Amino acid sequence: MPTFTAHAKVNLFLRVLARESSGYHQIETLFCLLDLHDDLAIETGTPGLSLNVTGPDLGEPRRNLVWRAAESFFVRAGIRENAHFILEKRIPAGAGLGGGSSDAAATLLGLNSLHGSPLGMEAMLELGAALGSDVPFFITRAPLALAWGRGERLLRLPALEPAPALIVVPDQRIATSSAYHTLDSLSGPGPGSTEPSAIDAESLTTWSALEKRARNDFVDAAILALPVIRDILDSCLACGARIASLAGSGSACFATFHDAAIRDAAVTRLAARFADTAVVPTRCGVDPHQTLV
Repeated sequence: MPTFTAHAKVNLFLRVLARESSGYHQIETLFCLLDLHDDLAIETGTPGLSLNVTGPDLGEPRRNLVWRAAESFFVRAGIRENAHFILEKRIPAGAGLGGGSSDAAATLLGLNSLHGSPLGMEAMLELGAALGSDVPFFITRAPLALAWGRGERLLRLPALEPAPALIVVPDQRIATSSAYHTLDSLSGPGPGSTEPSAIDAESLTTWSALEKRARNDFVDAAILALPVIRDILDSCLACGARIASLAGSGSACFATFHDAAIRDAAVTRLAARFADTAVVPTRCGVDPHQTLV
């Protein structure tokens, strides 16, 4: 069965801007792919849809983003449903790492490829945006992208030099809606939680430049919900991290390092200190075109 790779992501910076009248918030963020990934095998030709998931129990298959993405693809392409999926799940769910969104993008890209590319990029991005704010980024297969709006407006950027990294995932999760509600209560009425700023291209091309810009507006809200997050971020920095921040709206944290030896020592120390967390070594800044199965 053809297999497609679905990478996790982190937000190297994340600014929450104005809240629209609809209740949705505008954001400004820098998406960056991780080496950590799920694998999605797709078999076509058998009528109907079916999905098997290996790894954590994600509930009813029909509610999975893989299933929902497949349904939207077949409707838009005008093709009768005919796909069986096997999803090997490694990305922790509901932690801000974009696993479900990446799985959805892999579904759309995989089905489109296996059916002779009936849909163009514009149609694929429309389908992706309807499934989730992060899905368009994964559809572009960009290693790095600056995003605005709800995440659907994207500027593709060249890949950074891959950096050793780790992910720390607490047992508890933070719902995205709850994170925004808490952030609104902290920032009060007004256009957003972040002052205006200008972004120059040079500040997005090297890790040393990004260290100065790295910040996530959700950190304070996440710490209110899970105080251990402050300890995790401080511990990552104490272990030599270049950047230590929150993945999306949480609850996962990530850190990048100068070299793998420092990262590996940090993994050992963090795993010993935070017993109720998963500490996962990975790399940040990978190019998906070099890892596509």
